[in-house]
Amino acid sequence: MRGFKRADGRKGIRNTVVVAYLVECAHHVAKTIVAKVDHDDVQLIGFPGCYPNDYSLQMMEKLCTHPNVGGVLLVSLGCEGFNREQLIGTIEASKRPVETLVIQQCGGTKSTIDLGVAKASAMLGDIASVERADLDVSELVIGTICGGSDGTSGMSANPAVGVSFDLLLAQGATCIFEETGELIGCEQIMAERAETPELGEALLACVEKAEHYYTKMGYGSFAPGNAEGGLTTQEEKSMGAYAKSGSSKINGIITPGEIPPKNGLFLMDVVPDGEPMFGFPNISDNAEIVELIASGALMILFTTGRGSVVGSAISPVIKICANPETYRNLSEDMDINAGSVIDGNHTVEDIGQQIYDCVLKVASGQQTKSEALGHKEFILTYKRFNTSDTTTIEAIGPACLAH
Repeated sequence: MRGFKRADGRKGIRNTVVVAYLVECAHHVAKTIVAKVDHDDVQLIGFPGCYPNDYSLQMMEKLCTHPNVGGVLLVSLGCEGFNREQLIGTIEASKRPVETLVIQQCGGTKSTIDLGVAKASAMLGDIASVERADLDVSELVIGTICGGSDGTSGMSANPAVGVSFDLLLAQGATCIFEETGELIGCEQIMAERAETPELGEALLACVEKAEHYYTKMGYGSFAPGNAEGGLTTQEEKSMGAYAKSGSSKINGIITPGEIPPKNGLFLMDVVPDGEPMFGFPNISDNAEIVELIASGALMILFTTGRGSVVGSAISPVIKICANPETYRNLSEDMDINAGSVIDGNHTVEDIGQQIYDCVLKVASGQQTKSEALGHKEFILTYKRFNTSDTTTIEAIGPACLAH
């Protein structure tokens, strides 16, 4: 495998230019720039909110300096609350090219789009000469989530991803699983896999926080489609979701945007700290995917029983279908048919090996189904971490821009 070498020593498996809008008011202009350039390696990301938020700023910093990103074009309206200057500074410090267009200073929609098309096209040429270097399995960072689970997910696709995680971890890779709201009921067996007793206690606390949060919100991580697909309880869904983590030791907990401090297996704590403030922890599967990417995931293993068609900007998504009937209906969107376990044609270990082989091919440049079909979904919303104080509100106003 060969990777794109970045200044911080990390290596990417793709070399993209991201066009990032910094408020919803700039979304149309940024989206049109991407559409007019019409190149697989020019992708749209952004944050829609006008109010500042530490989480969203950190996420955008990590996404714009992700190993798969070679250059960044920022599109600002000009009066939003987002800390544009800090983001520019972070990207410059990563030694990536960065250009900024402020719509209020560029003459408006058409003028900004014309400038953006020229700058994004030029940047594509600039990053084409990025140094390539050998890429070892131990340098891979892989995330996993599930979406649209059903009664087959916990019997085929999810445990197969667990097998692939064990294979990758045995070669020194870094793997991340998440969805703490779907680990409720599995916390004790998860704690028993912790590298240290202290981490075991932290894992228990992490799931307890998720249970408290979802209870306050009054709606757990269990959709009507899960029930229609044969799942009966949150605990049953949790057991299936948990299987994606494999059987290796758990080496740590990270929050969204936090880069794992060492190689190994990590749980991502996606549930905000404190009392619910900005709604549900993640409002869709793609919000979870973005968090994994912000923590350095070079690709995502996405399992589904009911079926899904999504992909993502920045990092490829490998879709693994748990249900043989769903696979027949959506085969053009699926990379791996784990439903063959249900049909009795393969074992979970066979599919785990297929997933592992697919990971190496995608890391070597092979497109996933979602990439080939042009899926580049992206969504980023508000969250709040690193506080146990549930009464203090984050500073709002000009002072917060001085961070």
